[in-house]
Amino acid sequence: MDYYLQQLVIGLSLGMVYALVAIGFTLIFGVLNVVNFAHGEIYTIGAFAGLLLFTSFAPPLAAVILIVLAVGALAGVGLERLAFRPFRRFTDEASLKSRAMREATLMSSLALSIVAREAIELIFGSQFQAVPFKLLLNNPIKLGPVTIVDGDLVILGTSALMLFALQYVLKHTRVGLSIRAVSNNALGARYVGIDTNRTIAWTFAVGSAMGAVAGILVGLYYGAIFPAMGFSPGIKAFVAMVMGGLSSIPGAVVCAMIIGVSEALSTIFVASVWQDLVAYAFLIVTLIFFPRGIFGGVRERV
Repeated sequence: MDYYLQQLVIGLSLGMVYALVAIGFTLIFGVLNVVNFAHGEIYTIGAFAGLLLFTSFAPPLAAVILIVLAVGALAGVGLERLAFRPFRRFTDEASLKSRAMREATLMSSLALSIVAREAIELIFGSQFQAVPFKLLLNNPIKLGPVTIVDGDLVILGTSALMLFALQYVLKHTRVGLSIRAVSNNALGARYVGIDTNRTIAWTFAVGSAMGAVAGILVGLYYGAIFPAMGFSPGIKAFVAMVMGGLSSIPGAVVCAMIIGVSEALSTIFVASVWQDLVAYAFLIVTLIFFPRGIFGGVRERV
């Protein structure tokens, strides 16, 4: 029983990381109705930015998280300007909903993700960058019969705080209300005076900031950072978004937690090398039995 509890805590922290990344996918899909395949590279940029800050200036963890939030937001705005905004030159309803527009932005984000990954490799090398031992979030903490590490608590606490902050922003600020309005009806929002381009930039900033923080937290947790580290969390966050219904933030968070806990508990029954297959199994089940996602509405099919 103690081992199950310990794996459950690990699964919850994993799920929180996937949730932070999945929220970025979901926010952008809800506003633009397209998938941002460069989101995994934002995760990687956050990890490398945090490592550079630690090794160059040695600030406290809280300060690094705040700076990485800003770096992620700036990277997200840059991504939107380069890969998405050029395809929004035509603002009529037919163009915004056209299949060609979706495919163009999808391929553009995919191309930019490859360029970003190669650029990171050229700058930092393709090898693993080891996190200094003193920075690792792996100090053991004994909670009764269960032993966890401080990284589990840091990830859980930081992620929960960011999720609550996101809900406050979306429901109680002008930026959040604009994001919700554009997500519901972009043309209608434009007609009532909302600057849709600025709102979309804010959406990328918010989603990318959360993904960047997830990257540095995972890097400090596992002790290694490398250019392709965003691929696996990106895939699992994408699966969580699909399971959650594509545009449901609560659905994406719940499904990310399900994936994280399932991965952690799966090691009880199968070898850990098969752990990554859990997300793909969930994706197949969702596509077959829940084509609109578990929490999806009637607007869009998977």
